Amino acid sequence: MRIIGGVTAAFQGSLFESAAPPGPGPLAGTVKRVPLSLGAWIDLRPGWFAGADGLFLFLRDNVPWRAERRQMYERVVDVPRLLAFYGEGQPLPHPDLEQARSVLSEHYRDELGEPFVTAGLCLYRDGRDSVAWHGDTIGRGATQDTMVAILSVGDPRALALRPRGGGEAVRYEQGHGDLIVMGGSCQRTWEHAILKTARPAGPRISIQFRPHDVS
Repeated sequence: MRIIGGVTAAFQGSLFESAAPPGPGPLAGTVKRVPLSLGAWIDLRPGWFAGADGLFLFLRDNVPWRAERRQMYERVVDVPRLLAFYGEGQPLPHPDLEQARSVLSEHYRDELGEPFVTAGLCLYRDGRDSVAWHGDTIGRGATQDTMVAILSVGDPRALALRPRGGGEAVRYEQGHGDLIVMGGSCQRTWEHAILKTARPAGPRISIQFRPHDVS
């Protein structure tokens, strides 16, 4: 048990942790593509990263997490998660993340046309931490099809997606090494969120790999 940002984060490792060597698994022939609408799609690869619990503990303890505050109407509020960002050319905090980014860049090279070059990390400490409905539309994602690949380690949380402007949401539990890739028009025509939950929820870290000028 560890105190991070004033919240007690109790982590329960997976009972199904892979015995494979730590690191990303294959993508070819293992990814399930789910069409959404309006040219959006997601790719799902459960359990892509072997040794995800060990990676979670390393990142939790070694990443220089920062807390942010944000203007919300007439007051400044705490952002309900901890953050870290690794820009283009910066080494990632663990060599297995470098390998994961390389595997993703190679697998999606023909479709995306460019590599993944940045990594944003979010630490959701418990069910009170969240991120509101949004699309990654700062930069080229506002006008062009692109991809954002999210690797989740730690306890699962539901990633929710819905059409922009409202509509029925779909949810995918992500944790313990699961991978989801949002592609096509997803950032422009759909929104995604990690919603607060009253159910018991342990800590989760998401690692978001993005191409140049997508955030």
